[in-house]
Amino acid sequence: MKLLTTTALLAAVAAWSGSANAACDRMEKVSAVWLPIMQTTAYYVALEERLFEKACIEIVSNKLEAPNQIIDALVGARADFGPPGAAAGIAMLAESKFPGTFKVFGLQGGGIKVGLINDGLIVKPDSDIKSFADLKGKKLGHVPGIQWRTISRYMVRSAGLDPDKDVTLLDLAVGMQVPAVVGGSVDATLSLEPVGSVAVASGQAKRAITNPVAQVIADPFYSGVSLLTVKFLKERPQVARKVVEVIDEATKLANADFDKYKPIIPKYTPMRAEQLDLLAKPYLRGFGDLNDTDLNSYQALVDVFQKEGVLQSPIAVRDKILKTTDFGS
Repeated sequence: MKLLTTTALLAAVAAWSGSANAACDRMEKVSAVWLPIMQTTAYYVALEERLFEKACIEIVSNKLEAPNQIIDALVGARADFGPPGAAAGIAMLAESKFPGTFKVFGLQGGGIKVGLINDGLIVKPDSDIKSFADLKGKKLGHVPGIQWRTISRYMVRSAGLDPDKDVTLLDLAVGMQVPAVVGGSVDATLSLEPVGSVAVASGQAKRAITNPVAQVIADPFYSGVSLLTVKFLKERPQVARKVVEVIDEATKLANADFDKYKPIIPKYTPMRAEQLDLLAKPYLRGFGDLNDTDLNSYQALVDVFQKEGVLQSPIAVRDKILKTTDFGS
C-alpha cells in the first residue's frame, strides 16, 4: 500500500510537471530597464508574484539610475520594454527625434484629487522655503536628465522666477537627494516618491509642498509611462501582448492591496523597512485603465516640453498610445 501511494504521488508530480512544461514549451527572453522609484511598483509586484514566469517569459531585469538612461536603452534596442516608471516626457522627446520608436501602455504618477503622491518639494525641517517663489538665489536639485530639468524650469518660471538667473538647478541621483538637502549642498529638491516619504520618515527633511507639479501642470500628473519598443512589438507581438497583460495584472494587484505589497518596496527602492508606515501609495494606470482624463494630463506634460523649447514641434500623445490592433491577429 505504501509503495502504491508513493508511486501514485510520483505519477501525479510527473503529470503536473508535464503539464507545466507543456504550458511553457519555450521561455521567451525579454529585457526590461527600470528606475528604483514608486512609479515602478507594478513591475516589482510582477517580479515578486512571478507573473512573468507564469506567462512563459524570462525577464532580464536591469536597474538604472536616471530617466534618460531608460529611454537611451530602449532607443538603442538594448531593452524590449520600460515597465512603469519610464520617463513620460523624454519618451515623447525621443519619439520626435526617432518616430515610431515607442508605444505607451500605461501611466504612473499622482494627484491632488485622487489623494496620491507623485512628487514633493523637499527641504530641511526649519527651512523658510514654502513655495517655488522662495527659491530665488537658491539651489534646487532634481532627478537627473532632461525631463525633470524641464519640469523644474517650468515650475520655477511659473512661480515668476527666471530659471537661468534666479535659481541654480542641479542633477541629483534619487538616492542622493535627501542627503543633499540634509547636508546643505542644495536648498531643496523636486523629488519623486519614495524620496518624500524617506525624507519625512528620517525627520531630517520634510515636504514643503506635496504634489507641486499637479498644482501647476495637470491633475492628475503623470511623469511615468510604461513603454514597449515598436521593434519588440513588431518582431514578437504575442510576447509583447503577454508583457502588457502581466503589467496590467500586477497594476490591479498593487492598486487593490497596496498594503500587502508595501514590504517588497525596500528590496527595490531606497525606502527602508522601518519607514514603510509613511510610504505614499502611487497612482498607477494600466493599459486597460487609460481614459481621456489620463491622456489629457499626459498631453499637458508634453506641451510643457514645447513651451520650454525642448520639443520643437507639437506631438499628439494619443497617436503614441498602444492599441489592441498593434498586436496583429
